[in-house]
Amino acid sequence: MRRLTVVILTLCAAFALSACGTLGYYAQAVSGQIQLLRARQPIAEVIADPATDAKLRERLRMVQAARDWAVQALALPDNGSYRSYVALSRPYVAWNVFATPEFSLEPLEHCFPVAGCVGYQGWYAEADARAQAERLEARGYEVYVGGVPAYSTLGWFDDPLLSSMLRWDDATLLATLFHELAHQKLYIKHDTRFNESFAEFVGEQGLREYLAQHPQARDVDIAARRRQREQFTALVLALRERLAALYREPLAADLMRARKQQAFADFEQQYAALRDGEWHGVDAYGGFFRAGPLNNARLLPFGLYDADLPAFATLYAENAGDWPRFYAAVAALSRLDGKARRAALDRLAGGAGRPAPAPPHQDVAGMRRDIGAGRGRVPRAGINSRAGRGRMTADVDSTNLARGAVRTGNGA
Repeated sequence: MRRLTVVILTLCAAFALSACGTLGYYAQAVSGQIQLLRARQPIAEVIADPATDAKLRERLRMVQAARDWAVQALALPDNGSYRSYVALSRPYVAWNVFATPEFSLEPLEHCFPVAGCVGYQGWYAEADARAQAERLEARGYEVYVGGVPAYSTLGWFDDPLLSSMLRWDDATLLATLFHELAHQKLYIKHDTRFNESFAEFVGEQGLREYLAQHPQARDVDIAARRRQREQFTALVLALRERLAALYREPLAADLMRARKQQAFADFEQQYAALRDGEWHGVDAYGGFFRAGPLNNARLLPFGLYDADLPAFATLYAENAGDWPRFYAAVAALSRLDGKARRAALDRLAGGAGRPAPAPPHQDVAGMRRDIGAGRGRVPRAGINSRAGRGRMTADVDSTNLARGAVRTGNGA
């Protein structure tokens, strides 16, 4: 628990400079993290327990094997993360509160001693999260409260596998596992787009390589889900651009408000046309609309996870699919200042027509379809503030709709 002591001491130093409301926020964060750490059970012990449900035992064995595989095959950290299990007594481990002004897509940011500045606040109790949302609404902000099935502490602690993560299919679960371990491998403050695109590439490419070696794990049509995700994300990013342009116009508030609502209505109609047409009635993202009224805050996470996938695919190809060399190249990018890093990523994205090299028996054509310069490239409309998942970071169900090779509307 030495690292926990370090974090608590860091937070205490911040407390001296904080208002009472902030003190309360940090207190619940520390308390929630301690409770989670104390609830961990080694996965091996859960598997060995005769009282463990057979289906749970099977999935834990899969995670255990994939966790070991990721160390050897993907050169991901060999530590205690995801080697323990926590059975939660609630549907989510935490809830995140996103907020924006009425006529802006810029998130309300919060700065913390460990995580840096992020575009949300995380709460371990849903009631606390909703109370904070009400306070922000009273100040004129648009808000969204999203449940968090999983989060990472960036290697500060040994993160457990959570029961809330087991609602996902196997492919989603494993991609998330690799994604979160990638954050422990490399993470830089104040560049969510870089961090999430890097981890997303590791998650997706890691899943491809895992499935190539473990074809029995294929329980979903990953390519189809990715196409749906990219098409839906493109609709959202187009809506963001339309709203951003609207908010720059010198209009009276009532007129701007009416045009904003029309933009949301048009977005819903565009989704319905896609669902009933090309998707043949598959309501893959209906949960996004059922989760609550559309507003600016609901749109924040989109674009973070896809924007630089072509750049990282090119970098992986340039390093011949060698994971340690790839990580070294990413680390070199991370040491650049923000402007130079963005320029380097844009140059790499320009060469993304080359597919990453495939390990033995991998579907090279599938990789070209999924990560190449076509569908993998989305408009450069991702926010640079840290609104998706922070470190200490959360994978919000609304964010699940925006990221992940296979994530569809889990939250509704």
